[in-house]
Amino acid sequence: MMATISLPQMGCGTWAWGNRLLWGYDPQMDEELQAVFNLCVQNGVTLFDTGDSYGTGRLNGRSEQLLGQFAQGYQGENQDNICIATKLAAYPWRLTRGAMVSAGRKSAQRLGRNVDLVQMHWSTANYAPWQEWRLLDGLGDLYEMGEVRGVGLSNYGPKRLRQIYQKFQDRNIPITSLQVQYSLLSTYPVTELGIKEVCDELGIQLIAYSPLCLGLLTGKYQEKGKFPQGIRGLLFRYLLPRVKPVLNTLEAIAASREKTMAQVALNWCICKGVSPIPGAKSLDQAKQNLGALGWWLDAGEVEELDRSTTKLEAKMVQNIFQTT
Repeated sequence: MMATISLPQMGCGTWAWGNRLLWGYDPQMDEELQAVFNLCVQNGVTLFDTGDSYGTGRLNGRSEQLLGQFAQGYQGENQDNICIATKLAAYPWRLTRGAMVSAGRKSAQRLGRNVDLVQMHWSTANYAPWQEWRLLDGLGDLYEMGEVRGVGLSNYGPKRLRQIYQKFQDRNIPITSLQVQYSLLSTYPVTELGIKEVCDELGIQLIAYSPLCLGLLTGKYQEKGKFPQGIRGLLFRYLLPRVKPVLNTLEAIAASREKTMAQVALNWCICKGVSPIPGAKSLDQAKQNLGALGWWLDAGEVEELDRSTTKLEAKMVQNIFQTT
């Protein structure tokens, strides 16, 4: 049996850069993103998360391609510690374990290197449970063939996680990580499903995607300010007046700490023992994210933030693929 992958540790806990960007629109943008990548690695952030579904049409797989190029182009401190995780989509046309093995190999080709941590992007348990077991078998096959160093999951609740954990345990395959949507405005997987306790029991690292809630927790958006276009803008208009308790508390703590709201929101995740994976498409954003490391909120501040989440009139919409 292969040794389980050990996720890179970042002082306050495992920390990563999440990459959902459809990179490749212009060379200048890609050059800046290479600089972002370099800055992260230089500062010890060496776990990078992406997915084979990030990029469609002519940009199909572009996220993986560029992330692979950035990893190959980097030379310097922590170079040997770079860990690339990708999520394989449970597309309806992926029906066999062989299809998942093939998907993993195509991801490796785009990256120009083996995938370190391969993950099931979402569960089909809510609509096609018969498909899911085959795809999970494919992830296990990749591990047993030595083509990946670890296997992870995404959007699973405790009940389903235990079932899959047992299935993988029967094959002597450890589950390394679990990603869930988690932030101050999206606490459901932890506070209501109790997923953190189960992960701790099973030795699985819990990872928080969207830890800044699409930017709502950065203070960038105001009720009478400019909003993103489309559905996201409509959602922000609805949520902003209803999440003031959290935003006001974040702002007050950030001011007293001489930090930004985003840094406090990320540090809150870390203090909860959860690994946040914020994205960054500019050096300024990367530097701000890095400012969440190397310090801790105190117990009183964490409690104050927790208390503010109970006063909300609304929270962020949950991922429809999240299972119980």
